[in-house]
Amino acid sequence: MMSVRPHQRITRAIEAATGAGRVALVPFITAGYPDRDRFVETLRAVSGPGDVVEVGVPFSDPMADGVTIQRSSHAAIEAGVSLHWIIEQLSAAGDTGAPIVLMSYLNPLLAYGYEKLAADAVGAGVCGFIVPDLPLEEGADLRAALDCQGLALIQLVTPATPDERMRALCDASKGFVYAVTIKGITGGGQQMPPEVTDYLDRVKSIASIPVCAGFGVREAAQVSSLGEHADGVIVGSALVEQLEAGNAPAAFLQGLAG
Repeated sequence: MMSVRPHQRITRAIEAATGAGRVALVPFITAGYPDRDRFVETLRAVSGPGDVVEVGVPFSDPMADGVTIQRSSHAAIEAGVSLHWIIEQLSAAGDTGAPIVLMSYLNPLLAYGYEKLAADAVGAGVCGFIVPDLPLEEGADLRAALDCQGLALIQLVTPATPDERMRALCDASKGFVYAVTIKGITGGGQQMPPEVTDYLDRVKSIASIPVCAGFGVREAAQVSSLGEHADGVIVGSALVEQLEAGNAPAAFLQGLAG
């Protein structure tokens, strides 16, 4: 029997959630924030309610992130957190539960070296990468290195992505497709704007793997609404703010799951 490839662990974890009749939760934490010494402890805490965990590699100029995650990234860098440190910590920790995806800008990956990165990452239990500043056309070298180790390179799509390009991005993606939207959802229990549901339905109709939505989710009603149009929901800034406040992340995530 063939062993499960790392990227398949991501897909299967999300499919297990949807198979159980719920939307998959993908919590995001910035590595080493707010407490560098409690990184692995925090990771384990969010891996309970989380189906897949996204770990942010701090970067000096995180263009694609909002104020909260920018703040956490700068603080983690000040504390000495780096891609090398993260992989060392994950290697030492062993199995932390949910499949791990590293979200990193391209420069740290280039500096590490793609082949070494892929080998070290798979040895540390990482299942995939999200690289928001790497265009599809420029990703062949990184994709080849990750493919050799069975790691996912997760692609991002937006409401402005035309169908033909979305098809190419979905075909290239492994693990899941990351559906970004500009529009946040305000207020609990409010219906999503039709253009958001139409967009997610469009991504779902094109993708052959799960679709996870990044929407600035803060409330259980939003998770429930999104679950009707996406397989998973990514929870980023709201979770980082809970960690900043010293609140238990698992309780917050369980509350979102309803």
